[in-house]
Amino acid sequence: MNRNSVKLKRIMQTILSLGNALHQGTARGSVIGFRLDSLLKLTDTRARNNKMTLMHYLCKVLADKLPEVLDFSKDLANTEPAAKVQLKFLAEEMQAISKGLEKVVQELALAENDGHISENFCKILKEFLHFAEAEVRSLASLYSGVGRNVDALILYFGEDPARCPFEQVISTLMNFQRMFSKAHEENCKQNELETKKALEGDKSKTGASHKGADHLLQAPIRSSDGH
Repeated sequence: MNRNSVKLKRIMQTILSLGNALHQGTARGSVIGFRLDSLLKLTDTRARNNKMTLMHYLCKVLADKLPEVLDFSKDLANTEPAAKVQLKFLAEEMQAISKGLEKVVQELALAENDGHISENFCKILKEFLHFAEAEVRSLASLYSGVGRNVDALILYFGEDPARCPFEQVISTLMNFQRMFSKAHEENCKQNELETKKALEGDKSKTGASHKGADHLLQAPIRSSDGH
């Protein structure tokens, strides 16, 4: 679950530290938190050479100092399934079920006034209601639990449930995961390229050294009297 991920907490702490270091000496250099959507703005800040973003730098720092948190996405395995949940539709379905049950109750009340002719129907309907009401109560309890968990998740990230929808929180986390993964992969490729260039450079220097030695060996040896 998102709220139980120690790795995500460490990453958030690192981001906060980097942000404060970046704005050191300004009013924004000693903040105690940041908005969740700021996670997606880490790619907006670039180095002077325009090659490395703050996201790339974050990945580099973590790879050097806290490599164990790089796989934090494993802690957020429920994020993608959660993104498929539409709370608006859940609310509409819950309302429809409740209204449907109310209609059945009303139908039973009307049938009971029909006398002997509706006795069997009323009996069957009562049995159904006994089962259905228990199922709807259980469903309503689950739905309330979802609402509480959603609010708790939004509050955990320092956002207001009234202003920051659940879908926005999940979308932000998913996009951050993708951007983080992409930046880390690009860093790894860049490191591999630099290592390859360094090795080729060493080989080139070694080759040049050998050629120089061969040239000296092949040069005629002259004595001091010129022979």
